[in-house]
Amino acid sequence: MQTNVERSKSVGYIDIRVFAHATENEAKVETATKNLFPAELTESIVFEKNLLSGHHSNPIIILTAKLSDRKLLPVALERLGANLSAIDKEQLNENIKLHLEKSNLYLRFDKQSAFLGQPKLTQTDPIHLKIHFKDKTSDEVVQLVRQFGLLP
Repeated sequence: MQTNVERSKSVGYIDIRVFAHATENEAKVETATKNLFPAELTESIVFEKNLLSGHHSNPIIILTAKLSDRKLLPVALERLGANLSAIDKEQLNENIKLHLEKSNLYLRFDKQSAFLGQPKLTQTDPIHLKIHFKDKTSDEVVQLVRQFGLLP
C-alpha cells in the first residue's frame, strides 16, 4: 500500500477531451465535465476550444483541458472512485486491459449522468479522460486504480 505522498507522485496528469455538438449547450457540457472533479480542482480547469465541422457541416466544438496539480489529482481519482457505481467498477475491472495503454488509463463518462452529478461509464458520445501515471507498468497502474477506489 502506497502512502498519499507516493500516490500523488504517481499521477502525472489528466487530459480531458469532450465534444459539444450543435444540439448541445456548450456551458452544460463544461458543467458536466467539471462535475466529475472536486471543487478545488474545477476552479483551475480552463478549456481550450476548437471548432470542427460534423458530417453534415454541423458545428462541433471540441473542449480540451489538462489537469496537472499533482496534489489534487489523487483527490480527483478518489472522488471518481467514490462516485462510480459498483456495476461500473465491476465492468471496468473485467475490461481493464482495454482501458490501459503503457502508463495511461482511459475512461469515458456519460455527459448526461455527469451533468446530474452521477458519473457513469459509457462508450457513446462521452467525456474522455486520459489519466497518466508516471513511470508505472500496467500492473502498477491497476494497483493504484484499485487504491483510488475505481476498481472493486
